[in-house]
Amino acid sequence: MRATAAAAFSLLTCSCLRSTSPTRLPSSSLRLPLRRGPLAAMATAASFRPEAARSPPAVQPPAPPLSKVFKVALCQLSVTADKARNIARAREAIEAAAAGGAKLVLLPEIWNGPYSNDSFPEYAEDIEAGGDAAPSFSMMSEVARSLQITLVGGSISERSGNKLYNTCCVFGSDGELKGKHRKIHLFDIDIPGKITFKESKTLTAGQDLTVVDTDVGRIGIGICYDIRFQELAMLYAARGAHLLCYPGAFNMTTGPLHWELLQRARAADNQLFVATCAPARDTSAGYIAWGHSTLVGPFGEVIATAEHEETTIMAEIDYSLIDQRRQFLPLQYQRRGDLYQLVDVQRSGSDE
Repeated sequence: MRATAAAAFSLLTCSCLRSTSPTRLPSSSLRLPLRRGPLAAMATAASFRPEAARSPPAVQPPAPPLSKVFKVALCQLSVTADKARNIARAREAIEAAAAGGAKLVLLPEIWNGPYSNDSFPEYAEDIEAGGDAAPSFSMMSEVARSLQITLVGGSISERSGNKLYNTCCVFGSDGELKGKHRKIHLFDIDIPGKITFKESKTLTAGQDLTVVDTDVGRIGIGICYDIRFQELAMLYAARGAHLLCYPGAFNMTTGPLHWELLQRARAADNQLFVATCAPARDTSAGYIAWGHSTLVGPFGEVIATAEHEETTIMAEIDYSLIDQRRQFLPLQYQRRGDLYQLVDVQRSGSDE
């Protein structure tokens, strides 16, 4: 009888979580009293070796240096062929977000010019040279410093030698470059009658994972197509990230099906926050973006989301929810290290 009741409770709980109602539950509605059960001890006693499921072993997220609770702004920008206009518009949006109390601001993927293989070389910047060779980069550095915010600068086309990259720059509140992520997984897609795009025609794939310690916590960076590869998010979680940021520009074919689904999956699988920022939709453009910049919490709950128009959405991130959710579902103690293992190749080859 007790087992039957427990099973019924489990089914009831799951059915409630799978409600078809479109109403978004705020993160506060998911708060429950913290309870520590025997699950961790049971898993260890059963020789599941959960600590061996991550190699090297996973690290705990560090204490955020600024605050566990802060405002994040997702600036969903309209993008035109006028680079100077795009830079000025991005700066205006960043300044407005900071004035509204945002400590972390995100920009979209390829926000300083059109998203196309023809445009990548034309709008590319030499980030290493800086100055006039990188006006978008210079603006982001200066505005982060002047407003004392952390800025995840979406992505721009970067020229390095004879190669082009799709690159996200992360700036600290001192305006210094804290990290630079070159898109690892290039967007090559061919859906007959729907969309064909080959980033690999012009862009080179990045080779490094990017985890950045900032004033607002440890952030793992991916760009658009990177979000489809759960291994990257798992590695970032194992490196102690609080938050995953994905500037992206999903299209009108895959966007309605997968954009929110992937964000919620990456958040729920790894029990951390996921923030995305996309360009606003322009139906006259050669590549039409889906929009829908979104913040997702560590239970996979949508905290805030945009539609398709140019806008900035503001929301709070509360890092205490990460520990809370991980106590509700203690996945770190339940992984089967005796059956599978996620290997962080770069960490394994370092002196860490």
